[in-house]
Amino acid sequence: MTAIGTRDTSAELRSRIQNLLAQCAHAIDDDRLEEWSGFFVPDGVYKITSRENFDRNLPLSMVYCTGTGMLNDRISALRTANIYEPHVYCHMVGAVELLETSTNVYRTRANFTILRTMSEGDMSIFACGRYLDTIMETDDGLKFRERTVVLDSRRIDTLLVIPI
Repeated sequence: MTAIGTRDTSAELRSRIQNLLAQCAHAIDDDRLEEWSGFFVPDGVYKITSRENFDRNLPLSMVYCTGTGMLNDRISALRTANIYEPHVYCHMVGAVELLETSTNVYRTRANFTILRTMSEGDMSIFACGRYLDTIMETDDGLKFRERTVVLDSRRIDTLLVIPI
């Protein structure tokens, strides 16, 4: 991969990457969770870890899914087996940075904040941190090969049911 400082990248590529991040966030926020795995390549990796574990290069993740089958299982369990208080998310994704590029593979970083609204109307900041993504060019457009969600806090006050 080539560090961005040594190579010019197109505004079109940056726009396409930002669009992928936005579409994924909107699918989650709009409760179109069955579409979520479609943002990943078939053997894609999704993991959630704390900043503390990430900074120490510790492998422990709060969530670790490999392949779209595991991603689909998470959503199926959410819809049929998990018991949790209904809530919705509103993602704020910004400061998207293209870190490295190679032939059809891009490493990116983006900051996020997620507001959570409970069924009774209470709102709070649920999580904030950064997405570290490896994105691939596929026949179907850009897809995540790996999405690492690095949470600023290791404390989560409820079940991690809905994808972050």
